[in-house]
Amino acid sequence: MLSTLADLNHFDEVIDVRTPLEFAIDHIPGAINAPVLSNEERVIVGTLYKQDPFAATKLGAGLVASNIGLHLATTFKDKPRNWKPLIYCWRGGKRSGSMATWLNLIGWKAGQLQGGYKAYRTDVLLKLAALPAASRFIVLAGHTGCGKTRLLTALAQAGAQTLDLEGLAQHRGSVLGASPSRAQPAQKLFDSLLTRQLAQFDPSRPVFVEAESKRIGLIHLPASLMLAIRAADCIQIEASFADRIRFLCDDYSHLLNDPVNFKSKLARLVEMHGKVVLAHWYELIDAGQKAELFSELIHKHYDPAYKRSSQNNYLRMDQARTLTIDPSGDLSHSAKQLLHELGG
Repeated sequence: MLSTLADLNHFDEVIDVRTPLEFAIDHIPGAINAPVLSNEERVIVGTLYKQDPFAATKLGAGLVASNIGLHLATTFKDKPRNWKPLIYCWRGGKRSGSMATWLNLIGWKAGQLQGGYKAYRTDVLLKLAALPAASRFIVLAGHTGCGKTRLLTALAQAGAQTLDLEGLAQHRGSVLGASPSRAQPAQKLFDSLLTRQLAQFDPSRPVFVEAESKRIGLIHLPASLMLAIRAADCIQIEASFADRIRFLCDDYSHLLNDPVNFKSKLARLVEMHGKVVLAHWYELIDAGQKAELFSELIHKHYDPAYKRSSQNNYLRMDQARTLTIDPSGDLSHSAKQLLHELGG
């Protein structure tokens, strides 16, 4: 049974039968991976196909049959009689067709996604181009260390619609922003996650989002989204200098406990600030003078960069209202008050 993306909600589960590597790069959100060929097997079959298509097809069929049998004995062994899965592969061809055929022979009502992952990816790109314009964004702007991300989290907990781009990208957006525990998703997977979230927003309510540049770590934000948030109303988040220093010392404690890694990240700024300044920052790291270090980073790097970015990129920044917070404090009251005033 051939199905389209419009039929997704009619199925109990979505199964991606591509290799684990293909799945890791991107997949339909919520899908499980039940590969009919492993990463290595796909390479072997593909290489042989260039030399002898018939032999490669015969080898591939045997491997696919063996892997389907393994999934029946493990992944699918407890599925009920009325289970209805949707199967897809790269183009909706032999791999998904083989799995769907066997599942239907057993008695399950398995569908096969027409066009496979390629059809899904085309749909994602179309939605990424259109969806941002449907939302009314409110941008949380402010200097590094003022607690924008914590306020965004508090807004979400208060019931607001929020778009946490740094959370989706697994990166805080600055030279020090890489997550200590998780790698960034592939660009295509980020696009999928972003599309799913944009599609869930109620257009009648505002969506709060942090001010971002076009790139978050290795992830590039779509042009349609950048146009929407750069034309949005802004809220200027402010905090005292002492509060910002205290917040950064706590927020980047993982780097302060790993001096070698900290220095390697700062080394990327050598062309901007020069070797003498970098050497001084390294000395502050070695001496454990974290407050002094972040004070200099704020004065020499973060605040000048923010001034350039906010003035050039956000059209309504000069009309922004100001909200002063303690980034290390309880932000639930500020979030609820802001949400009440803006009707979110």
